[in-house]
Amino acid sequence: MSKNDEPVVGIPFYVGNNAYQAGQIPPNAIFGHPQGVPIHQTMYRDTPAPYCCVYCGNSGLTSIRSKISLAAVVGCMMPFMLGVCFLCPSMDCLWHKYHYCPSCKEKVGDFEKSDVCAVMDPPHWTQPSFALPA
Repeated sequence: MSKNDEPVVGIPFYVGNNAYQAGQIPPNAIFGHPQGVPIHQTMYRDTPAPYCCVYCGNSGLTSIRSKISLAAVVGCMMPFMLGVCFLCPSMDCLWHKYHYCPSCKEKVGDFEKSDVCAVMDPPHWTQPSFALPA
């Protein structure tokens, strides 16, 4: 048995091209109201997410509340000399997003932007929320 034919012992590490691990959205993702489709998992991001509330059993789209993040503070300091600041509510693309059930007002998910380097990645400032069907 040659060195290349020996089985590898330990934790498996797959080095394939997996688009979903790279952040690509699956083709069967649900973006809007689930309309009775059972949901397996919800990815809470910047936009209202399809969900099924564990508190009241309601399904639909979440309501979002935003809070200032460190990335937003850094984004404000960088162009501050030009008089532009990302801390204003209309520029909340770098803010933390907290998702709430519109029926019972309980928090069902959050999306915190803890990466300060997100300021330098404008194409990914706004990421859509989605759910995977069961």
